[in-house]
Amino acid sequence: MTPEAASAEAEKICRLAPVVPVLVVHDASIARALAEALVAGGLPALEVTLRTPAALDVIREMAKVEGGVVGAGSILTPAAVTAVVAAGAKFGVSPGATDTVLSAAEQADLPMLPGAATASEVMALLERGYRVQKFFPASINGGAPAIKAIGAPIPDVMFCPTGGVTPENAPEYLSMKNIICVGGSWVAPQNLIDAKDWKAIEELAREAASLRG
Repeated sequence: MTPEAASAEAEKICRLAPVVPVLVVHDASIARALAEALVAGGLPALEVTLRTPAALDVIREMAKVEGGVVGAGSILTPAAVTAVVAAGAKFGVSPGATDTVLSAAEQADLPMLPGAATASEVMALLERGYRVQKFFPASINGGAPAIKAIGAPIPDVMFCPTGGVTPENAPEYLSMKNIICVGGSWVAPQNLIDAKDWKAIEELAREAASLRG
């Protein structure tokens, strides 16, 4: 998969809903129910971060949910690319970007949402062919004003800001022309996951899905 094709596929996934849930899941046994709640609420694209020992099993379970598009976040190495593809991930997300990780993803036909936080990083990814990028960590790197400023001289790039995005500031991000969606963890808070309150999570997802238009 070429970088251009990978980025085009990532754009399709990002356009499925205004919010991509960023999920840290410790127990694979609840993965399917969690995914079903989020998809039912209108958030089909799900990012499972590789921050727990259960992450690959979580991806395997969520990949079984009809209507869901499950991806892997916190991809740092080529080995992680291989592992998430084997687990059924349909896209990958990385906090930054390296040539080795991007090359591995391209060879594995895994659409990537690579991370950038500076104009130089954005330009380097665009030069490679990635028009859709993750802006991370968004809040401490200037938030919406920073993305607007970068977008002025680099208008061809679309961003999914993640890191410090909340229901309160998400509308500001989503009102901008160069924001394709946002990533956020608030739609699946740990207390509701622990309580297995899938109805409450579905409602949070429904509220998030209505943030844009």
